[in-house]
Amino acid sequence: KILIVDDDAETLRLIGMMLERQGFEVIRLNNGIQASEVASHQKPDLIVLDVMMPDMDGYQVTRQIRSEPSLMDIPILMFTAKSQVNDKVIGYEAGIDDYLTKPVHPAELVAHIRALLSRTRVRPATPMPIQKGYVLGIVSPRGGMGVSTLALNLASILAKNTKNDVVAAELRPGQGTWSIDLGLPNESGLAMLLKSKPKEITPELVERNLTNTTFGARLLCSANSRREVDFSLLPDQLQAIVQSLGSLSPIVVLDIGIPMLPGFDEICALCKEIIILTEPQLNTVRRTQFLLEELSNIPQSTGRTIELVLYNHTPSSVLLSMAKVSEHLNGIPINVMIPPVPELTIQSNNKYLPLSLLQPDGLFTNQVQMLAKLIQSHLR
Repeated sequence: KILIVDDDAETLRLIGMMLERQGFEVIRLNNGIQASEVASHQKPDLIVLDVMMPDMDGYQVTRQIRSEPSLMDIPILMFTAKSQVNDKVIGYEAGIDDYLTKPVHPAELVAHIRALLSRTRVRPATPMPIQKGYVLGIVSPRGGMGVSTLALNLASILAKNTKNDVVAAELRPGQGTWSIDLGLPNESGLAMLLKSKPKEITPELVERNLTNTTFGARLLCSANSRREVDFSLLPDQLQAIVQSLGSLSPIVVLDIGIPMLPGFDEICALCKEIIILTEPQLNTVRRTQFLLEELSNIPQSTGRTIELVLYNHTPSSVLLSMAKVSEHLNGIPINVMIPPVPELTIQSNNKYLPLSLLQPDGLFTNQVQMLAKLIQSHLR
């Protein structure tokens, strides 16, 4: 959510339209007098602020915002035609975080905004009390079933619901999708970590390779190339990464994927909860049976919860009902059924947003919200 404060109507229109196309929610304000009040009410993630405005200029607005305890951490980008060094110095002394002069290429403005958002994270004031290290893994009996999509959206919703730091990690070297889906430039923290030996992977190193987002959750993104990955070290490296993540964040959501991941058993052994994503097709349900058996043989230091989520890609009369799927899987209940949302997925990719943010009240989001609330009941 971005608040734009500028007395020029055309600037408000053009910048607002450009940012909305990038997936941001935009609030437009044509004077500085109301900026502090609107910011207090709307709680934007960032403010784009002009300098030359009647009644109250951008410097005065910045000082007023910085004097409010609830607003002092909101990043401010001063976007103005004033280009003198002295103007910039006054802005930084007032408390801005970045300064950009008009005119500017839209891509540069968006780059500055994304950089500010990635560097500055406002921590919620009243987080849900959770001990660090609740590691949640999401797996499926075969690929292409939406594990990455579920992990990303679940992490986003958990961050919002619990008001806590949530980290989501793509533990799939060479198969990353989040950086592309979210328009993150060259983001591959996992690839950087895999250049280190297992003993060199520390919480501090992992922390430096996390990517902040506009939707709360921090991400450990995977690359789209498996070059330079030493698969002989991979099980120990991934285990060290998961252990470090558990020490950094109260909630960790792992995109594990299929059981073919090197070190699958060791990673699942570190999970306090595992979500199995399956689908109402007989062959997939049979594969899910084998996956359940495999998970039951993985050692665990504490009780591990296993939840089943049904992903119904394409409605059809030949698909199994929820009751039949549960019956085939020894009566394990199906807690959530994810509906098919092909059109929403295309919109999500075009706007570089998680599905749950694009349609907060949609059926997909409601189902993931149900899963999130189930997980939250295990955190207390």
